[in-house]
Amino acid sequence: MSEANEHISIVLVEPQSPGNIGMVCRAMKNMGLKRLRLVKGCDRFHPESLKFAVAAKDLLEQAEIFSDLPSAVADSVLTVGTTRRHGKYRQEILAPPEVASRLKEHAGSGFRAAIVFGREDNGLTTDELSLCRWHATIPSADEYGSLNLAQSVLVFCYELCKAEAWPGGGRELELAESADMESLFVQMKECLIKIGFLNQQNPEHIMRSMRRIFFRAELDSREVSVLRGLMTQIEWASSGFDGRKRI
Repeated sequence: MSEANEHISIVLVEPQSPGNIGMVCRAMKNMGLKRLRLVKGCDRFHPESLKFAVAAKDLLEQAEIFSDLPSAVADSVLTVGTTRRHGKYRQEILAPPEVASRLKEHAGSGFRAAIVFGREDNGLTTDELSLCRWHATIPSADEYGSLNLAQSVLVFCYELCKAEAWPGGGRELELAESADMESLFVQMKECLIKIGFLNQQNPEHIMRSMRRIFFRAELDSREVSVLRGLMTQIEWASSGFDGRKRI
């Protein structure tokens, strides 16, 4: 687990289902978070909690209990209140990936953050949301937008985990320099004109699209070399081509 995520708390305000508390613990442990805070609510050691926590019972035991939300988030620098309702006082609603990205940007010395989840039936009140610096929601279908509490926590925990950019055995991406990209585009234009793909009178019309495609691909220097080799092979293979398209 990343050092940043060690300082992010999941706060449940008055949870009503013991099973949900257990499933939240399991979701947190799956994604490498371990700080759970409970604002009142049902018994965390209910048999249902223990049943659904599975191997995350240690998070149940370590959970901190608070009498109200202000005390639960008092030591947090950044607080995120989750809601599925939009309104006058619920502006700039972030999606989970945006929350994860922002928290990662602000992580540093003394960093503490909390993501706050409300009651299963009514969520957080407007007053409780007003205690949170940012508001967030999980985009969902209009027909049925209410997610289970544990599912909601899992989505946010997953995005936090993903934001840490686990390498998964890969290599760090080093983008090709602008000069290398321009050399590729020059060769590409000449090659595509030669084989009749580009209009010789206005090749930039399509080349602008080519640029967008390959910039989006975020090529590294090796990939640019592979593409330049492809262009060279096309040029060689089309050495006898007269430039006229065949149908």
